[in-house]
Amino acid sequence: MSVDWTDVYRDTYPDLVRFLHRKVWDVERAQDLAQEAFVRALRHEPNKPRAWLFQVAANLARDEARTVIRRKRHLTLLKSETEDLQASAPDLNDQLSERERMVRVKAALEGLSDRDRDVLLLWDAGQSYTEIARQAGLAVGAIGTTLARARRRLADAYHETEKVDVAR
Repeated sequence: MSVDWTDVYRDTYPDLVRFLHRKVWDVERAQDLAQEAFVRALRHEPNKPRAWLFQVAANLARDEARTVIRRKRHLTLLKSETEDLQASAPDLNDQLSERERMVRVKAALEGLSDRDRDVLLLWDAGQSYTEIARQAGLAVGAIGTTLARARRRLADAYHETEKVDVAR
């Protein structure tokens, strides 16, 4: 079976970038990783390209995360950016608030289990329950419950980060 890569790219690329962005928190890096996933797909010509692309993208993001953790570079950049924003003019208060919210969201997502985070990010990227189940190694019937629990855990983790910020 021949795959129309133009259609696959058009239909999958935006969802793949959004999925990767939530994993690496850098839109340009997410775009680079999505492109790398497509390059690998063209070499391997998988039977189910969309699912294959998301699996490869998840692996690429996981490798990226390991590198970032090893260097601890990302957290240092976030801290210095926040300090730079706080030292800026008062008209940047809205931007600072949004940045702080994104830092809390990121922290809440990082506090989830890999399965919860992956299920949420796959769902956010527009994957069907069947695709999520296949990639997460779960039964299709368990996805709704898993998503609901993951959302609840994310909300709880986010509220905990708010409490920590208020206590500072």
